[in-house]
Amino acid sequence: MEKKKRSYKSMKVSLKTIAEYLNVSVATVSWVLSGLGDEKKISLSTQERVLACAKEMDYRPNMLARALNSGRSNTVGLIIPSIADSFYSGVAKAIERTLDNLKYSLMICSSESDGKREERMINMLKSYQVDGIIIAPTKKTKDEIQKLIDEDYPVVFFDRFFSDLTTNYVIINNEESSFSLVEHLILKGARKIAILTTNPHLLTLNFRMDGYINALKKYDIEVNDNLIKIIDIHNYEEKLPGALDEIFEKEPDVDGFFFTTHILAMEAFKYFMNHNIDYNKFELASIHEESLFPLIAPQINVALMPIPDIGKKVVEILLKQINLKESNSTIDTCQPVDQVTIPCKLIYRD
Repeated sequence: MEKKKRSYKSMKVSLKTIAEYLNVSVATVSWVLSGLGDEKKISLSTQERVLACAKEMDYRPNMLARALNSGRSNTVGLIIPSIADSFYSGVAKAIERTLDNLKYSLMICSSESDGKREERMINMLKSYQVDGIIIAPTKKTKDEIQKLIDEDYPVVFFDRFFSDLTTNYVIINNEESSFSLVEHLILKGARKIAILTTNPHLLTLNFRMDGYINALKKYDIEVNDNLIKIIDIHNYEEKLPGALDEIFEKEPDVDGFFFTTHILAMEAFKYFMNHNIDYNKFELASIHEESLFPLIAPQINVALMPIPDIGKKVVEILLKQINLKESNSTIDTCQPVDQVTIPCKLIYRD
């Protein structure tokens, strides 16, 4: 008999496999393994037999089938623009840690800032019956996001959002942080501050540009188009050197740089090093930072994005939406949405 049971380990074991072996119904096995044995008045001896057999046969539940039956998979989908980006990978880690404490699993996808790919990721996650989706969206998936909203599908944005879609999001205080950083550079004496930014179609990046411009205007400093460079995020490594070449050619007395993302700052440092430019003479600031910043540019001022707080908050909001849906409450335009702005930690390294 033991040999017969062990032979099942070389094949896929299902509820039916266990039921046939023990000569009980599939429903009995399902109820016991779902923890409903007592509720269904199944004898203790039968429950013990089912549990022992499942363990011996190394039974692994079909999570997709369970989700179809129960309507809940205890799995959340996450779509980020880039796994390589330390900010997004950090948020993913914070989300996963928070979900793990709540007995949820996480499926992570990377859109590579490609709208079509992001649409495929959304539909793939839905096909896997995830309970909800957390996403830092591209502009091109707006219609697909609207479908999720129309379906009452639990979804939360982070880092980015659409102003004309009524949905949940968690962002940083983009304009305020940018204003404070640029103002600090001005108070340190900088008057020709260049800004390197990207993705102008994203509201959050526009907010950072607004913060830069408003800081200059407060101190009656001209907004100089020669000092404003918008870099295509898809090939920023190729485009950024040319943008810096233009800045130094047209405004050789530039005395400060504000980077709206840590990625552009890191690429600029590579440029400075390759061109033997002493960037310590510039006043520098960036939204967020890479771990190398304190080593290669110890004087750079940063608005540190609160990664742990972002991770916890998006999970909290998403699970609230999941529970509302499960309780048959509707998640529509009448339902209050959570739109949260979390302040960055400003670090001045003078």
